[in-house]
Amino acid sequence: MSSVVDVVSQLLFPESIERLVSPSRSNESRGTIPVDILDTPKEYIFYMDVPGLSKSDIQVSVEDEKTLVIRSNGKRKREESEEEGCKYVRLERNPPLKLMRKFKLPDYCNVSAITAKCENGVLTVVVEKMPPPSKAKTVKVAVS
Repeated sequence: MSSVVDVVSQLLFPESIERLVSPSRSNESRGTIPVDILDTPKEYIFYMDVPGLSKSDIQVSVEDEKTLVIRSNGKRKREESEEEGCKYVRLERNPPLKLMRKFKLPDYCNVSAITAKCENGVLTVVVEKMPPPSKAKTVKVAVS
């Protein structure tokens, strides 16, 4: 059980608490993306709910070869009616917040093979695992 906790704690690398609590300098709202992380023998799979966002609204990148970063610009287009005299009488659906989430990837992940897809309001990011390098061989040398 502790190995699962160790892997999860290695994966999660949230932004600094200051950025989560206080608004950014440009007064843009930021939120966090709820996430489920599945650890399989061959890969890590991240599932994130991103309702109202399309795949063009989401950016997935890797920073410093160890940090998976997922961002969204938080914009949603309002449907406009082509009929004259139409107007909204109520607007309850808030546009999505600008979202950002960072994850520290464990060693031996293939960052060049990360894939992402967004379908039905769920972003799925797959990070392939690589086998750790074999342990170094120790060769005994006779001392004369």
